[in-house]
Amino acid sequence: MHDGFESRESWPFECLRCLYVWEEDYVVRHLADGHGNEAEIWFASGVPVQPPWSGTSCPACGAFHLTSFPTGYLSRHPELAAAPDPVPLAKLPVVPVRDIEPPVARAPMPRRLLIAVGLPVIAFVGYELYQYVLSPVGHHH
Repeated sequence: MHDGFESRESWPFECLRCLYVWEEDYVVRHLADGHGNEAEIWFASGVPVQPPWSGTSCPACGAFHLTSFPTGYLSRHPELAAAPDPVPLAKLPVVPVRDIEPPVARAPMPRRLLIAVGLPVIAFVGYELYQYVLSPVGHHH
């Protein structure tokens, strides 16, 4: 990649699950290689991230079902962003879960598949051997 420039973008979001509204700032590095190929690399706080339309989650509840607003929308509507920052998910208290049965231990898929296919084959072969041994001489299949 030869040519390039950076731009700063602020994306306002609203969580469609908990209705939390926030804004995230990005630096977008635009690159071109001189052959008509272009690429964008998105950064948040100096770390490469997915573009805002792919993989952003709500900082309040962790949901991925979000909507975004046009750039500058929150500065024109400050009443929407008046909510305090949420408690980070890592800081939420751990509530012990009781009365939940442990998951039933299941055989791994390949073993279950072998049993499902193998038992009918064994039954068929066993039946054929049984017929062969008990049938009168000269009347074999």
